[in-house]
Amino acid sequence: MSPISHAPSADAELERALLRVLVAAYPDAVAVRDLRRLSGGASQETWSFAIETTAAPVRLILRRAPGGREHGGLPASIPLATEAKLIQLAAVAGTPVPRVIRVLVPTDGAGPGFVMEHVDGETIPRKILRDPEFATARPQLATQCGAVLARIHSIDVGHIPELRPQSARDQVAQYRGIYDAFDDPRPVFELAFRWLEDNLPAAVEPRVVHGDFRNGNLIVGADGLRAVLDWELAHVGDPCADLGWICVASWRFGEIDAPVGGFGQREDLFAAYEAGGGGPVDPARVRFWEVFGTLKWGVICMMMYGAYASGLDRSVERAAIGRRVSETEIDLLELLAPSEEN
Repeated sequence: MSPISHAPSADAELERALLRVLVAAYPDAVAVRDLRRLSGGASQETWSFAIETTAAPVRLILRRAPGGREHGGLPASIPLATEAKLIQLAAVAGTPVPRVIRVLVPTDGAGPGFVMEHVDGETIPRKILRDPEFATARPQLATQCGAVLARIHSIDVGHIPELRPQSARDQVAQYRGIYDAFDDPRPVFELAFRWLEDNLPAAVEPRVVHGDFRNGNLIVGADGLRAVLDWELAHVGDPCADLGWICVASWRFGEIDAPVGGFGQREDLFAAYEAGGGGPVDPARVRFWEVFGTLKWGVICMMMYGAYASGLDRSVERAAIGRRVSETEIDLLELLAPSEEN
């Protein structure tokens, strides 16, 4: 009887590919250890691993497209190579980010993505907002976020022409089109789209916008903000979009009285942004982007469930996020028709 042959696992193949491509950065590398996909990362994959060298293991992170396929992520996602370049530019601007070690190319055999250094800290909002370890950090975070956003918005747009310009009108139309394609009418979403179309802000000088700056995409330590992650929705547009997005109620994770990520106040965020050279902040303009961000997240929740239901990605994260559509409807009603208590 012939022996049964076993094809190498996908993880084993990925380990070998990573070892091959990282030898250039770590000439004494001998093995890849402890490769595991991290929870979260509902759009792109995030993998943790260590490169074993003759000196000491080095902890690294792989960020790549789902399943290593050429096309993945959200419709508005920038290519992962562009994301890596933007992270490098952000570092030059003084933004705390992980150092990019290697941008993957097709011949590497690991799929689209890049490898970056591991930064110690926490990204899970529930822990950041409640664990005693972060009690000293929490009061500083809104101020730190404002200062960091000012640095991000200082990046010269000419240095990264790959980023697409997106005006307020463009983005409202984009998410209207995505929403309409689901053929799942929701009266609250219809109301919000109408409000946004009626309250479009005047054009401003476009800047680099992170696009997903929020609690959950920040690495936080006991000393405060250590790194900004997940730049895939970056674009060139209104910088107030980032200020509004971090104030969306979904990113407060139950801490409703702290509108900035569940840990701070808008006044501290705005003051630090202005002090950091970001320019004057118009609260009414930020409110427009907070409404848009809430609606945008609701549409993204619909997209996440659509990916799960179609079988494209059967991860628990996508299914769980899909259930949060109703939360965004409540949040939109509070923004557009606030109760007297609020």
